[in-house]
Amino acid sequence: MYSKARSGWMKHIDFIMLDQICLGLSFAVAFFLHGRDWSRTVGKQAYWKMFLVLLLLQVFVTVFFETFRNVLKRGYYEELKATFKNTALIFLMLSAYLLLAGIGDEYCKMIWILTGGIYLALTYGVRSLWKRRLFHKKKKQIGKHSLLILTTRELADTVIQRIRENNYGRFRIRGIILTDDGKKEEQIQGIPVVAEMSTVLEYIRTEWVDEIFLHLAGRQEAYQDLIAQCVKMGVTVHCNHPEMEENDFLGKRLVERMNSYTVLTYSANVITSRQAAVKRAIDILGGTVGCLITLGLLLVIGPIIYIQSPGPVFFSQERVGKNGRRFKIYKFRSMYLDAEGRKKELLKKNRNKEGLMFKVEDDPRIIGNYKGPGRGIGSFIRKTSLDEFPQFWNVLKGEMSLVGTRPPLVEEWERYSKHHRARMATIPGMTGLWQVNGRSEVTDFEKVVKWDVEYIENWSMELDFRLILQTVGVMISGKGSM
Repeated sequence: MYSKARSGWMKHIDFIMLDQICLGLSFAVAFFLHGRDWSRTVGKQAYWKMFLVLLLLQVFVTVFFETFRNVLKRGYYEELKATFKNTALIFLMLSAYLLLAGIGDEYCKMIWILTGGIYLALTYGVRSLWKRRLFHKKKKQIGKHSLLILTTRELADTVIQRIRENNYGRFRIRGIILTDDGKKEEQIQGIPVVAEMSTVLEYIRTEWVDEIFLHLAGRQEAYQDLIAQCVKMGVTVHCNHPEMEENDFLGKRLVERMNSYTVLTYSANVITSRQAAVKRAIDILGGTVGCLITLGLLLVIGPIIYIQSPGPVFFSQERVGKNGRRFKIYKFRSMYLDAEGRKKELLKKNRNKEGLMFKVEDDPRIIGNYKGPGRGIGSFIRKTSLDEFPQFWNVLKGEMSLVGTRPPLVEEWERYSKHHRARMATIPGMTGLWQVNGRSEVTDFEKVVKWDVEYIENWSMELDFRLILQTVGVMISGKGSM
């Protein structure tokens, strides 16, 4: 599931938020320094209401006057001029509003003067520091998305250079694959040559690859099958010369800018940057509430777990996230400390014979199962899904979402076939279609993949909300737990 790069003023949302924070701090400091004069004919509350007007004016000036256009290309002097212009526009509009509303004399002018002066200095400093951070990420090629480049040896140097020059924390170039039969090389400009054209799909199957950039000198019809295979595996493909025929197997597509290139992008599903921002905001809210609930559960569940099985209350395990990222998942420990070591003994009892999932009925490793199936604290927290609550911390960190596809174990991921990889095209979630359709009762992994791909291809916020509500019902009923 591909989130379109932010465009227009939205691509500068980080600078806008920093400016808002600076404005808030500036007003608070000015009020603290000159607060004794706030009471003329209006009270303190009126100033804070006017501060909200100031925040709205800041957003209006940013969007209407495009004050962040070419912000990353501005030097220190140009940035100072731009910051002064931005500050002047905001406070001129505030003055005009107070004058037209006939309430200018009711407020202390010194507070607004101090706010403007502090805001100018603070904003200039923060913007400069933030740009230095972005340039550092550009220099180190630190990015959120793992990019694989497919091109010819003749074009490779130019492609790498252009992507690097316009990369501000978006891409981490994972490797390069040469599409011609030129001289074999181990690396180009420090980027490893990771595979040949004959092994590219196998490489994608087992490695962290979010997106592919395909750049060739001529027409690309010969690569339609490769693009279709990559899209089916959940990888987004950007083509620099989009001379492609219509093909339903290539998924959804759009024309966009990728660094300094105009590309035709293919993906299993495409969501806007606003949709991605809303989903992340809900995750942050849900993750915060969930972490607070987890702290409460810890006070109750923690001592019981420790009494029945002395040792750590929490359990962490390496899982595979979106498109092959590795991360640590957290749970309340529901099994004895030697559970991982005893797993090999139970492989024959695994209800999924392919080893793509591990499901054992009446698992003896669960805390308290020696008393009989379902009688210990381990079975209780698994049945009610309380063991999953520490994953709200993963959600808060951005490693998981409230709704998505469940992250597999590393050894399960390594056994995946190419079409199984499609379920990894989104950030893993605490719940999803699999969880509300039976959880541990489902042992057919192909069914799981079908549900996960269905979720990815038909994602909407409405679907997420529906799945969250259904999950609450499943938790209460204990349906599908083991």
